[in-house]
Amino acid sequence: MQTKPEKDTELRDKVNRETARLPLTELLKHFAQGNVVWVADSLDLVDVAVRISHDDKASIGKWMEAGLLAKVSDQQAQGWLDTNAQLWASVVSPFILVQQHKAVPARLH
Repeated sequence: MQTKPEKDTELRDKVNRETARLPLTELLKHFAQGNVVWVADSLDLVDVAVRISHDDKASIGKWMEAGLLAKVSDQQAQGWLDTNAQLWASVVSPFILVQQHKAVPARLH
């Protein structure tokens, strides 16, 4: 494992290619298992996935503390189901990271 996730272009490209837009209904089994993680729109979904893959505890901790990364709540899930929202999703086993809108990333690392 590389120590600098920001330099892991191969993993970043792989994660980017495997990121897809889909409704929460396709993730309900994973949500029920507690494995769906919300990523704030201000963060770059691919960057978060790469950092989680590298077990970058410092960045992950900052994002969680700032309320920018958390397990999807029942209220969030219900809102997305009610509106049939399309979510950006990226798998970092065992987690599925989801984000409602892609936005310009806020660099917190």
